[in-house]
Amino acid sequence: MAAAAYWLAEHPAIVGFRWSPTHLWFSTWAFLLGFLASYVALCLALDAFLGAALRRRKPLPLGPVPAAHTLLMAAVSAAIFAGTLLSAVAEIRDTRWSWRGRSPTTPFRWLLCFPPGTRSSGRVFFWSYAYYLSRYLHAARGVFAVLRRRRGASARVFAHAASVAMAFLWLEFSQSFQVLAILASTLAHAVAFGFRFWVGAGLPAARAARGAPVALACQLALLGCNLACHVGVVWMHFGAVGGGCSGIGAWVFNTLLNAALLWVFLHCYGKRGVCDDDGGATAARASKKEL
Repeated sequence: MAAAAYWLAEHPAIVGFRWSPTHLWFSTWAFLLGFLASYVALCLALDAFLGAALRRRKPLPLGPVPAAHTLLMAAVSAAIFAGTLLSAVAEIRDTRWSWRGRSPTTPFRWLLCFPPGTRSSGRVFFWSYAYYLSRYLHAARGVFAVLRRRRGASARVFAHAASVAMAFLWLEFSQSFQVLAILASTLAHAVAFGFRFWVGAGLPAARAARGAPVALACQLALLGCNLACHVGVVWMHFGAVGGGCSGIGAWVFNTLLNAALLWVFLHCYGKRGVCDDDGGATAARASKKEL
């Protein structure tokens, strides 16, 4: 545990991290906007080409690539979850002395509402940057959905693009509540992707669990957590905390993106889980066909 705490929360590179558009990869507005435009245009063009070339919605064979990507995403999500959790505990431990008698701030309030003037530096922002980088890796799921000719692939592409943009805003504007959002998101992804790899690899007892709506449950839990965090930020910014919360302007835009993601969720699962490309409803339908 001591070694894990050092490498995940006490390493000098983590403690001394600082968000900088000039010294970090993918940290400029130009790169972000260029990537989003290229990613969406490429996926939509590829979807249109496959729709014209293939009369039937026959998926292209991708071999073990999706399964390997699923395992990688599960491992990356688990690492970011552990690092963010240990780093948040360390930050609270190191700054608790400055809160006593000087500020009404508590650990819970800090998790929801960074004080105004907070800079994107230190442990939790290192893992926020790691989470931001992982969104580019996660965006490959949109390409897989297009190549597999999944229904609702366009909605998935826009959802992944919005996820990249949100993670960038968290760092650029030191947005409040991102610690809880990262913890909830990475935990949900670790469970969902781990389950999908388990089912896809056909490991022991996987057949019996194929119809389990794990991905849907994780999505619902994540949406519920985001909603609760947004309500908490509003309550603290306008009443509970003097001076408001850091990054409230970006938070407003973040709320609009979350509303768009909610629409994507309803669009996908409102059609019998057409966006669940690896497990859950799709696996349940496959098992019924086999029967």
